[in-house]
Amino acid sequence: MIDLPVFKNKKLFEQAFTHRSYLNETKEKISSNERLEFFGDSIISFVVSKFLYNKYGNFDEGSLTNMRSLLVNTKSLAQIARELNFGKLLRLSKGEEESKGRESTSLLANCFEAFIGALFLDQGVGQVTKFLSKVLLPKAELYHSKKALKDPKSLLQEIIQAKNQISPAYKVLKEEGPAHNKFFTVGVFSNDVLLSEGRGKSKQEAEKDAAEHALLTFGSKT
Repeated sequence: MIDLPVFKNKKLFEQAFTHRSYLNETKEKISSNERLEFFGDSIISFVVSKFLYNKYGNFDEGSLTNMRSLLVNTKSLAQIARELNFGKLLRLSKGEEESKGRESTSLLANCFEAFIGALFLDQGVGQVTKFLSKVLLPKAELYHSKKALKDPKSLLQEIIQAKNQISPAYKVLKEEGPAHNKFFTVGVFSNDVLLSEGRGKSKQEAEKDAAEHALLTFGSKT
């Protein structure tokens, strides 16, 4: 188990784990982790991009983007948050608690982004890089060794076209959240039959997630 960095500013640490629902049930004058999440998302992208640029000098832009997507997507960040037991630290409303918010992939990923944003404000990019070098960046070599860089949407299209001579279709099934923090659920269909669903902070991320799940159904992995 990796120890979390010790914060100088304890309020920043607490804010990183404060879901907006918690504010309705407390008299504390505190802020939710949404602004930290927004900030942390950019910090993670920067650190990961710099790492990949330096480590994989033979990668073109597409491969670098693909690898970064594998590292920073919602599912990946949520898994790290689970490994670090972030769910236990989340401050949630009773309603979120009852709906198993501590296990929610989106909440955990958002919390991880907020934590990184808070860590940057507390200790700077050096400590963020040091921390991500322990929990996130090593996964790049794992993906590389598994040759996971092929775009899952392209691979799924090859499989479907070989089988049915048609391309899979993607449809947005649900949009959740405010305009600045949308979350999409997308379905991938073949001959109007739903193969799988995916979720993400953008339509593109949700489509990719749906394709990954569909590939598991076909017994293939990217």
